[in-house]
Amino acid sequence: MVFSSIPFLYYFLPAVVLAYIAAPRFLKNTVLLLFSLVFYAWGEPRYVFLMIATVLVNYLLGILIEKFKGKALSKLFMGLSLAFSLGFLAYFKYADFFIENFNRATGLSFKLLNIALPIGISFYTFQILSYTIDVYRGIVSAQKNPVTLATYIALFPQLIAGPIVRYIDVERELVSRTHSFEKTATGIRRFIFGLSKKVLLANTLGELCEAFLMSGEKSVLFYWLFVLAYMLQVYFDFSGYSDMAIGLGKIFGFKFLENFDYPFISRSITEFWRRWHMSLGSWFRDYVYIPMGGNRVKRGRLFINVFTVWFLTGFWHGAEWNFIVWGLYFGVLLTLEKLSLRKYIEKSGALGHIYLLFFVAISFAIFSAPTLSDAIGYVGGMFGAGGIPVYSASFFYNLRNFGFVLIISAVAATPLPKLAAIKLQKSPRICTAIRIAEVPLLVVLLILATAYLADGAFNPFLYFRF
Repeated sequence: MVFSSIPFLYYFLPAVVLAYIAAPRFLKNTVLLLFSLVFYAWGEPRYVFLMIATVLVNYLLGILIEKFKGKALSKLFMGLSLAFSLGFLAYFKYADFFIENFNRATGLSFKLLNIALPIGISFYTFQILSYTIDVYRGIVSAQKNPVTLATYIALFPQLIAGPIVRYIDVERELVSRTHSFEKTATGIRRFIFGLSKKVLLANTLGELCEAFLMSGEKSVLFYWLFVLAYMLQVYFDFSGYSDMAIGLGKIFGFKFLENFDYPFISRSITEFWRRWHMSLGSWFRDYVYIPMGGNRVKRGRLFINVFTVWFLTGFWHGAEWNFIVWGLYFGVLLTLEKLSLRKYIEKSGALGHIYLLFFVAISFAIFSAPTLSDAIGYVGGMFGAGGIPVYSASFFYNLRNFGFVLIISAVAATPLPKLAAIKLQKSPRICTAIRIAEVPLLVVLLILATAYLADGAFNPFLYFRF
């Protein structure tokens, strides 16, 4: 089940909210857990047992890690947690990738497993590991209540598309959290805005991307139009899901950290990754980069640390070589910025923004491709490789059809609308008018999103890869 669907909006969500409100305080986590398991089992019931097994194993390992703290057994149990969780991830997500590449390297023909990828396994695996690692480090105490730990891992708002919520950030709220009309209203507002970003902007931009992929009239400008649309589609899809997750969290008394902070206004790749998918970046920083020595190492070791993290970041996104190349591509750019480039770029004003958007556009061409050879073709097409024309009739046709939503999306991807609203609210009259108009606006957005979904329009789920 996904947030941007009629069953979720008008059947599942009302049911879970009503059950949650009716439940006494000591049963609220149980209600959330049961509904979360139903939510996850909706598409592929058998994989809910994989999640339950993962929760139970790491529940026991967390207790054992804490019990033998400071002893060799604690390290052993931590290693078992890593092996168990990452082993499942490797098997389901990467087994066919390794078999396929082994066959290519050796000329053998081992049969592919063709295993369906459990939705969200990359997200909840990292959440589990943040818990057991922090228990091992003594940052948090092992959770003695299995329902509480299972609720943290399976909590449906952030289960299938993030943000990656760490146990330490919600530890207190899992045990005792407050609810209020203000929190609920803020959560509903955030959810509807996120749903609108996903359905009205991301899905429409996705239609443009599909039009490009189906077109037989590729051109240089059409490639750039596709990459621009894809950048914005992924941003509004992913940030929209994060908004919905944060909003749902507020409704149920949780405060999830922000995951996006207007990344396209950055002036360097370093700044971009501090604003884009922040929960993933901070996870790799705290659990991989810093334990390896971070920046406090010699230059040669620094390069190893950076490229290891970005190799893993790329591989985390998908079991294809283009994702690995995508990760290493950012590793190169970030290394150059660490050496000297960043201080010049960030002082260059508009040039820094152009630099950022250009290289990020290249990265999205690589990221969008099904395979590495396709990625090479996409990047080549952006620069006229193979003698393709500069423009085509398809480019102008799609620019005319989608130009308005592209402009709206480009503006909405910046802080300009938010800054304008803040400035307008300084006037008491305008502030009052905005407050009066807010509820009707939210209702209209919900109706529009519902109409779009009810029409059976284009509604991709981008996180099947993850």
